[in-house]
Amino acid sequence: MSRDPITALTYVLPHRVLSGLARRLAYSEHPAVSRWLIDTVVRRFDVDLAEAAASDPRAYASFNAFFTRALREGVHVADPAPDALLMPADGRISQCGPIGHPDERGRIFQAKGRSFTTTELLGDAAAAEAFDEGTFATVYLSPRDYHRVHMPWTGRLRETVHIPGRLFSVGTSAVAAVPRLFARNERLVCHFDTDFGPMAMVMVGALLVSGVETVWSGVEIPKYARSITRKDYRGRDIVVERFAEMARFNYGSTVIVLLPPGVADLVPGLAPEQVTRVGQRLATMRPR
Repeated sequence: MSRDPITALTYVLPHRVLSGLARRLAYSEHPAVSRWLIDTVVRRFDVDLAEAAASDPRAYASFNAFFTRALREGVHVADPAPDALLMPADGRISQCGPIGHPDERGRIFQAKGRSFTTTELLGDAAAAEAFDEGTFATVYLSPRDYHRVHMPWTGRLRETVHIPGRLFSVGTSAVAAVPRLFARNERLVCHFDTDFGPMAMVMVGALLVSGVETVWSGVEIPKYARSITRKDYRGRDIVVERFAEMARFNYGSTVIVLLPPGVADLVPGLAPEQVTRVGQRLATMRPR
């Protein structure tokens, strides 16, 4: 167990009970509750409301409405180059690189010598095989960030997989201390078919995160899962365009992008702790 007392405490906390309570507060439209929560987060995390479509914090009926706020048109601009695969979220890079780093087939680097397998993350060995020796990028969204996740590339939705798990914090200290954290937390795996092959977008839940919503199905988490739940979207022709919103978090968390081998190269110099913006170049597509 970690020597960090806060991270150590999360091993024994009732994760879902706490997240359920946080959800009730987040959705409360009682003015005193919503105003206190919004003002606290704006002040503590230095939230830039000038970017928001509604810059007045009193314009939001609940804390969740504030947290999942839309931004003004033009705040995000997609890299115009046709070979630019885009960053999915505002936040910062947690880790990125080859799947198999360092020389461990099928493993994704987490932090400080910790890693987990693609099979563990996706809950499916067959699906994971398509990403062997491919590329990953893990983006952490802090409480100050815009909490909508956008598509790096145009994709046709094939399947979602809701995988049950814990709700550990995904902050820096927890990522460094909790083994296989992203493969242990509750998450929604979204599989897309693209013109270069499969692409997976993994929405990872965290402590006090009340939910994940998608643009095609609405609320996916909660209800918190007790077993793996799959939804097959083949034949329904759900296409989400490059740069379009695909999902959102209620409170900060993490999105992981998985790409198959040989299709794209990460932007040179992209490194942990680097600040990210929706629409900037994440990777450059190779000629096909």
